[in-house]
Amino acid sequence: MKLSLAEARRIALAAQGFDRPRPRRVTISDLARTIRRIALVQLDYVNVLVPSHYQVPFSRLGPYRRALLDKLVYGSGEFTEHWAHEASIVPTETWPLLRYRRDEHRVRPWGFERFLRKNPAYVARVLEEVRSRGPLRADELPLFSGASNELEHAWFRSVPRAVLESHFGRGALAIAAREADFARRYDLAERVVPAEHHRREVEREESQRQLLLQAARAHGVGTAADLADYFRMPVRDARPRLVELLASGALREARVEGWREAAYLHPEAQPARIEARSLLSPFDPVVWFRPRTRRLFGFDYRFEIFVPAGQRRWGAYVLPFLLGDRLVARVDLKSDRAARRLLVLGAWFERGADRAAVAPALAAEVSEWAAWLGLASVAVGSRGNLARDLRRSAGRRPPHVVNRADIGA
Repeated sequence: MKLSLAEARRIALAAQGFDRPRPRRVTISDLARTIRRIALVQLDYVNVLVPSHYQVPFSRLGPYRRALLDKLVYGSGEFTEHWAHEASIVPTETWPLLRYRRDEHRVRPWGFERFLRKNPAYVARVLEEVRSRGPLRADELPLFSGASNELEHAWFRSVPRAVLESHFGRGALAIAAREADFARRYDLAERVVPAEHHRREVEREESQRQLLLQAARAHGVGTAADLADYFRMPVRDARPRLVELLASGALREARVEGWREAAYLHPEAQPARIEARSLLSPFDPVVWFRPRTRRLFGFDYRFEIFVPAGQRRWGAYVLPFLLGDRLVARVDLKSDRAARRLLVLGAWFERGADRAAVAPALAAEVSEWAAWLGLASVAVGSRGNLARDLRRSAGRRPPHVVNRADIGA
């Protein structure tokens, strides 16, 4: 099947849920349906703006109560955390498909396996503490007495945390809750994941086929590398499974204008009219695989938060702006919570974009984000070739007041 690049874009965006208007009032069912549609949401707690996994539903649904997402993930039994793309929210029915990944899990931080091998008694004790006491944070565990409990790794930080994470990665533990400070509470997996999913076994190759089908449904159309990246599957593992899916008719082969490699098309995929107006998280599935972003949108994107400030081209926390079926601009955003302002530190429109159309549309979207985040105003800086026009448009548009009744109960 031959597809123009414009058709491929519309297929990809429709598959991600951008083919429909935002609901007036977002419910917990809307959130559940959105996550299932895109198969997973990558977790990221960088709080420059708001943690990324809250941004992804907003981009598709508009304003909602963030507590609804927490309730859905940690209180419904329908979703759980798992290593998938990276650390991710996945439906619990995906748990059996990731069993082979748990069996092959490589412990983090790298090299910590040596500690696990040398200290099996402490490793077993951590699991027993959770079994007997219920869901625990890392700081509620007894310290390891044999050496320092401090780890240099910024994310793991302590021996108890790293041991909990090793049990989590291998499937003995699951995440029962997140605290207000984002700390995890770990519990036995069988007490978190419903029994029908926890006990179900799926062999490795069938799991890979099913994960690739999920990726194809979420992408609509993609190359082998695109689909493999969705669940961070090695391409060498994905290719034979994709051949099998083609042979069975579960996927179709397609050729996309300008793409060197063949693509795989999900049977439900259809090009749709896209009238989106959305800022996208740096970890949104639409843009997280940068080669695909370049192929689909001609948009060269790099997340620069870990780049030294003087070497950044765009800024620390830059979000692409989707208008219709094109990425037409990018903005460097920051929540100034003390002053209750949303700071637009820089704004750039893409070559070929209509500046006169982009500026008011982006001002409206930034205004809606500010209101959702509980910020009273938007302040636009001077960096970027769109900054002046955006400042004028934003100055005529104070943040829209969001009625709590309109963002879900």
